[in-house]
Amino acid sequence: MQQAAKTDYLTFFIAGEEYGVPILRVREILGLDVEALTRVPAAPACVRGVINLRGSVVPVADLAIQFGQRGCTITKLTCVVVVEVAFEGELTVMGLLVDSVNQTMELSGDEVEATPAFGTVARADYLLGMGKATGKKFVLLLDIDRVLSADELRVVPALTSPIAEQAHG
Repeated sequence: MQQAAKTDYLTFFIAGEEYGVPILRVREILGLDVEALTRVPAAPACVRGVINLRGSVVPVADLAIQFGQRGCTITKLTCVVVVEVAFEGELTVMGLLVDSVNQTMELSGDEVEATPAFGTVARADYLLGMGKATGKKFVLLLDIDRVLSADELRVVPALTSPIAEQAHG
């Protein structure tokens, strides 16, 4: 009997809910340096600004705002999770402003449930499913490409250069 494939996820909190993204999409986790966050005029409300990451401009999105909640309250636990996002066929680096990072967890396909069409802060089409966490809780598994390619964020890739160009340039 073949064992179900397992995927590792990094989990973090946004507006009181625990979310996860595939760990292979995470480049790094940074403590938030508010002074290093540069606001961009006319950027969508969910883009809190850009940071300089070793010479590259990286937009930082506040997913709480994207999900229709009040923006992330900055605390000592607030982090920027730097992820790779597929946008119009190119890989782009973006930062996710999160309340706090929680854990890494491994889930097999049979530990992921379908997303209900109601009851979550994030739109159902932003989710890959719900992972069974410890106890009775679930972790909302984000479809990071879909969340970060939403219409409100379409201006963001203009602020960055594709990873592919950096890798081959």
